[in-house]
Amino acid sequence: MGSLEFHHGPVENNCDPPMANPLDPEEFRRQGHIIIDFIADYYKNIEKYPVLSQVQPGYLKKRLPESAPYNPEPIETILQDVQDHIVPGITHWQSPSYFGYFPSSGSIAGFLGEMLSTGFNVVGFNWMSSPAATELESIVMDWLGNMLQLPKSFLFSGNGGGVLQGTTCEAIVCTMAAARDQMLSRIGKDNIGRLVVYGSDQTHSALKKASQIVGIHPNNFRAINTTQSTNFALSPELLRSTICSDIEKGLVPLFLCATMGTTATTSVDPLGGLCDVAKDYGIWVHVDAAYAGSVCICPEFRHFIEGVEGANSFSFNAHKWFFTTLDCCCLWVKNPTALIDSLSTNPEFLRNKASDSKQVVDYKDWQIALSRRFRALKLWLVLRSYGVDNLRNFLRSHVKMAEVFERLVRENKWFEVVVPRNFAMVCFRISPSAISKIPGDDDGSAMINEVNYKLLEAINASGDVYMTHAVVGGMCVLRCAIGATLTEENHIHRAWKVVQDHADAILSTYQ
Repeated sequence: MGSLEFHHGPVENNCDPPMANPLDPEEFRRQGHIIIDFIADYYKNIEKYPVLSQVQPGYLKKRLPESAPYNPEPIETILQDVQDHIVPGITHWQSPSYFGYFPSSGSIAGFLGEMLSTGFNVVGFNWMSSPAATELESIVMDWLGNMLQLPKSFLFSGNGGGVLQGTTCEAIVCTMAAARDQMLSRIGKDNIGRLVVYGSDQTHSALKKASQIVGIHPNNFRAINTTQSTNFALSPELLRSTICSDIEKGLVPLFLCATMGTTATTSVDPLGGLCDVAKDYGIWVHVDAAYAGSVCICPEFRHFIEGVEGANSFSFNAHKWFFTTLDCCCLWVKNPTALIDSLSTNPEFLRNKASDSKQVVDYKDWQIALSRRFRALKLWLVLRSYGVDNLRNFLRSHVKMAEVFERLVRENKWFEVVVPRNFAMVCFRISPSAISKIPGDDDGSAMINEVNYKLLEAINASGDVYMTHAVVGGMCVLRCAIGATLTEENHIHRAWKVVQDHADAILSTYQ
């Protein structure tokens, strides 16, 4: 693809033919083929790019013009600039050597479903605005709920129901708002300052953000400490003692977020025990399974959400580890009326017979925004294109590769696995035993953390592999999160070699 020149000046030419309609079918077909070829070539060559973008802040402003073009430019020119200027600034989340954060796994079905959704470009705020968008979403959410073996009380086929949100942050805001309004209807709106939200020090920051948005007093947010002795899971006993202390102060327990697969270490909170405690005090329990919920479609992992029947809501992100493109957060609630009562608005311009009949779902009342995308289409394509059996096997293959990486770490005496591996992420670090310069009167924790931070920086600067870190129990740990769709076992061995090579170079300065 040859580079063409920018033409940004206001060049007027009254002899130019009129531009084709922006939605001309034949021009769309032509440009669409070009885009598909571009994306296919990107995936074909993705391993040639450094996984972590190597650009510096502000790089793009130096490369692009100061104003939008006055005259139209051909798609060929635009795509050349994508290749030359945008791709260098991308961290390649779909690279087979991407092991950072959590995966954002893609698939052909996910991409094509997104294309269909974007192509139809419907705004499905209520049933009438596009009946298929609403009804497919309800059907797909029951399909997926059954795959997870969620209690029937979470499904439309019971008394509950599911909705596709953008992210877990939105899911927690919506459920917390519902819990807040339910509670305030009993104790009075003037008591909002007494409401308390509970999580652990490993709970995702989305819980704190949601509590801020919903109006919980900053002093009433509880991040209960966890320890390595419980693999950083939230203790039901500590939860109960914290609740009792709050009640003695005249506060009102409101909301608990239990996590199945924490961000730092993929630890799993004991849902059964936590739900039992919450039930004693009338607390809404939300289960955040954003990362690991998907793997519960495999029978051997379903036990991780035992006790979910005691929760009020449950969510996981299909855009993380379920081959469905961002954004697609699956949220189920036992009591949809609680969401609707808290989030609905019914202006006259949206009134219609279907909504008035109360026989249809209007998803605008299950979310923050009015407008909504046809997300169900891409999830439907993923489920149909691969089927339950293949989806299970894809997920199992990632777990198996994580087992390989874990074994490689354990076989090296200079490294240690910090917490037990639950799913497809390994938390590891250079062990204190690898460093001989630790002062005798010091536990060496600062030096060990320094070494591991240096290792992380060296790995990522290489461009060969990308990993991220966490700090748990005062320890800096590296996280190898496996789940990119293109990753194969050879990439695991290659990643471990990168880790070893850089560790050897760093440790040589500490001997």
